[in-house]
Amino acid sequence: MTDRSAAASSGIDPVLILSTGRCGSTLVSEMLNRHPGVLSLSEFFVPLGLEAFAWRRLSGERMWRILTRQSPALHAMLKGGHVVDEGLYPHDAPGSRFRADNMPPVIAVTLPHLTDRPEALLDELEPLVRARPRMPLADHYRTLFADLAGKFGRRVWVERSGGTLMHAAKLLRLFPEAWVVHVYRDGRDTAMSMSRHHNFRVLLGAMLMCRRFGIDPRRGFLKSEGSLFDVLMEGLVFPHLDIDKVAARPTLADFGEFWSDLVVVGEQIIRRLPPQRRLNLGFEDIQAAPREKLRELIRFIDPSLEDEAWLDEASAMPRAARSKFATLPMDEQAALTRACAPGLELLGYPA
Repeated sequence: MTDRSAAASSGIDPVLILSTGRCGSTLVSEMLNRHPGVLSLSEFFVPLGLEAFAWRRLSGERMWRILTRQSPALHAMLKGGHVVDEGLYPHDAPGSRFRADNMPPVIAVTLPHLTDRPEALLDELEPLVRARPRMPLADHYRTLFADLAGKFGRRVWVERSGGTLMHAAKLLRLFPEAWVVHVYRDGRDTAMSMSRHHNFRVLLGAMLMCRRFGIDPRRGFLKSEGSLFDVLMEGLVFPHLDIDKVAARPTLADFGEFWSDLVVVGEQIIRRLPPQRRLNLGFEDIQAAPREKLRELIRFIDPSLEDEAWLDEASAMPRAARSKFATLPMDEQAALTRACAPGLELLGYPA
């Protein structure tokens, strides 16, 4: 690897794909991963935990610990072998170096998304990251992404983690030059998907528990800076959770309200950007017209990246998905619609 990459010299600004999670953003990341000019960083930031945003300046040693040591929240969610759908590292395969409870966050999804030899790539990155001097947090990330872009010959990096609307303000402070794609889906179907997802059940259950004690973690959605206090709170709360009880706490309406809060706050932050630097991308639109929406997406990132062969391949990837919301009893449909209403209205869905 070298410190000079195609992305560093191409003049194309990086892209953040922001979403609530459970809305089709993983599919978008997989489609971009097929593009020969795009470094698709899938599930990079969120698995790192709150420490990923807490430092102004840090050493390479500290940066390496953030990339490779599970946060209390991630460790709690993976405890007992709970590895969710997005996990790509074969933690339970014979010969794998890591198990679910000790695999580095960066190897859970991000590195296997780029290569079928993630352990070797991790080993290659270690001396580079640890040797970095003390420097601003954003510079550590930019240098790491430049290393990876250089290795794979990509011209621009795009990061997508499920649930990054929670961290939109922090990410845009780190990368003020970034362009933003907001991927979303009808909140009622998104809420139903969240309610069946282990990590979202634990996350929202922990948030509801905090609110019972007068602490509202949602206030952190608007914060543009992380803090060591946030890291301390994460470390105090998650190791002591009864995961099964916490995961059983949220109702479907709770997930609807959570989705709506994320959309309202996220859109408030995204709309501060100039119109040419933001793109809304609905999951239902991708399903209905994949080639047209992918062409719009790649032109948004940079017109020079338009590639007909990639469009042929990527537009064949979406599969028809039926709305599960329509299968709910009418009273449950009404309750979930009320919970989602502010976000639905903001995104133009009929309520």
